[in-house]
Amino acid sequence: MRTAVTDAKRIVVKVGSSSISGANVGQIEPLVDALASAHARGAEVVLVSSGAIATGMPYLQLDARPSDLATQQAAAAVGQNVLIYRYQQSLRRYKIVAGQVLLTAGDLENPTHRSNAQRAMERLLGLRILPIVNENDTVATHEIRFGDNDRLAALVSELVGADLLVLLSDVDALYTRPPHEPGAKPIAHVPFADDLAGVELGDIGAAGVGTGGAGTKIAAAKLAAGAGTAVLLASTANVAAALSGEPTGTWFEPAPR
Repeated sequence: MRTAVTDAKRIVVKVGSSSISGANVGQIEPLVDALASAHARGAEVVLVSSGAIATGMPYLQLDARPSDLATQQAAAAVGQNVLIYRYQQSLRRYKIVAGQVLLTAGDLENPTHRSNAQRAMERLLGLRILPIVNENDTVATHEIRFGDNDRLAALVSELVGADLLVLLSDVDALYTRPPHEPGAKPIAHVPFADDLAGVELGDIGAAGVGTGGAGTKIAAAKLAAGAGTAVLLASTANVAAALSGEPTGTWFEPAPR
């Protein structure tokens, strides 16, 4: 199954806020190293990156994620700029250029907007640009938000017809119960249409900056797998091993295309 990782021609990688902001901002460089390695072997790579609000918080003197929409939008406006700068600074080592793509849920529901986004993404990939996708927090509302970037990553995978979606988090795999609890065991393989009955869900990610958890990862994985995209859930710390096809994380088998 893991040969499907190294054989993948088009890969979407999603990373969460807690993995690349605050004390973990240093994980951007090894993440970029892994993305550049996949890019160098000829794969087309798309990065779906959370972190705009979390990155902007220190510049607004905020100690915790704001609860009101206006402050979230302000933090995102500042943080998105800094986040893309950090990625581009790191990508410059490999002479890779990033392209920023900001989307709302409404963009992917509106046929014209969806077609425009798909055309732009195809052109960026054809030019060997590395698109960095995030939710457009400055215009999104509570009513039309994706809810978390795991779902956004699954929808982007479907939009571009990705062969592989890699969902990164602070946890190295899906477990039978929250990994800090006694008796928790990692799940290496999830067959297509497995309902994961008996799996007890807990949060994935550091509290306070992210919005996703194990439930959102599973929902996103099933959404992408249902569209024919293989999914690998792994930790950000293990991204190099994950993109090299090593046996790490949890593999979600896709539906036959």
